[in-house]
Amino acid sequence: MIGIAALWIAVLLLGGGVALDRVLRDAVTRNFDDGMSYVLTAMIASAEIGPEGEVFFNRALADQRFLEPNSGLYYQISAPGHEDWRSRSLWDRALKLDTVHPAKDLRVYDSSQFPDESLRVMERTIMLPGSKVRWTFAVAQARASLDGQIRTLRSTLVESFALLGLGLFILATLQTFYGLRPLRAVRREIVRMRTGAKTRVTEPMPSEVLPMVEELNALLAHNESQAEEARAHAGNLAHALKTPLTVIMNAASAHAPDLDETVMREAMTMRRQVDHHLARARAVGRRGTAQARADVWPSLTAVERAIARLFPDARIDMDGDQSAVVRIERQDLDELLGNLIENAAKYGGGSVFATVRRTGEWVEIDVEDDGPGIPVADRERIFDRGVRLDTSKPGTGLGLAIVRDVAEIYGGTVELDESEDLGGLLVRLRLPPAG
Repeated sequence: MIGIAALWIAVLLLGGGVALDRVLRDAVTRNFDDGMSYVLTAMIASAEIGPEGEVFFNRALADQRFLEPNSGLYYQISAPGHEDWRSRSLWDRALKLDTVHPAKDLRVYDSSQFPDESLRVMERTIMLPGSKVRWTFAVAQARASLDGQIRTLRSTLVESFALLGLGLFILATLQTFYGLRPLRAVRREIVRMRTGAKTRVTEPMPSEVLPMVEELNALLAHNESQAEEARAHAGNLAHALKTPLTVIMNAASAHAPDLDETVMREAMTMRRQVDHHLARARAVGRRGTAQARADVWPSLTAVERAIARLFPDARIDMDGDQSAVVRIERQDLDELLGNLIENAAKYGGGSVFATVRRTGEWVEIDVEDDGPGIPVADRERIFDRGVRLDTSKPGTGLGLAIVRDVAEIYGGTVELDESEDLGGLLVRLRLPPAG
């Protein structure tokens, strides 16, 4: 930022300095030329033709420098066939004027015809009354004074612009260091968090940095939440696996005759527990993905085809909004719908109805069946891991527990109610819409 500011300041000051130098130089030169033009006009106004055709002044010029040799201010009047009339200041020198091809308009130019003196010459060719030739009037002045003024002007400009550039550079540097000071404060806060002294950025910040600090604190809270969930999942998985392992070890130690059946049963329980916690871990890992989105209807259609092959006697109907999109990964949505529709087909009376609709802040997916339903007193307990109200059918009691955990990870909810149309259980899954 400081380098860019310095470069931009240098470019602007250089461009402005060159432009200002040109304007002021032209103004000084124009003022110098105006003085010469005044003298030239006075010469022409006082010039007359004598009896022998020579030119003379009917009144003397006011500037005494014309009388002082080598004074730096000269005049000369020339015409073809006539002797040049020169000021005494020229002494033994003469101006080289083009009288053969004279210019009709006023001419102003620089001349180096005197080796030791640079001149600025102004000349005009006119026809005087009573004369048959054209006379060239010329005024020349040494450029020393003009060049001295230009040098003084440029020196002042360079010094002023250098001082201005230095001031602007110091100001840009101070502004950069002052403007980035909050970021250094954030850096110090992060160092304190890394060393364990703090858990959040709590130092007051200006409004420009405050959104970044809030996002950083939100990210820290999110990471802490995920770490806590990971610890809880590890503890739950260890606890869930401890009981089946204890049963297997006891059966093996006692040389139980049904050891193989016990091992298979408990292994299936452990497998379901592992699947459950893996599903939670996947959902937690994907939850931070801002691009997570899934179309409800294609997922519902795929699940319906899979469940129809497992339960060919069940009738599964679907209706509702086919364009609904939810903020969840497709694989997790398939697992949620698969568990709900599989339970409805397994424990219902043969009819399953799924409805999709959007209601304000949610996308609701209702799964109804015509089974016996679940008593109100057991509806909260059924979400606990391993709880099964109907033990006559195979299962581990983890289906609704997985649905609730994964839905809550994505910010959704699961509710149980009674189906008004089919008379059985109604499971209402609410998920946040995508986009």
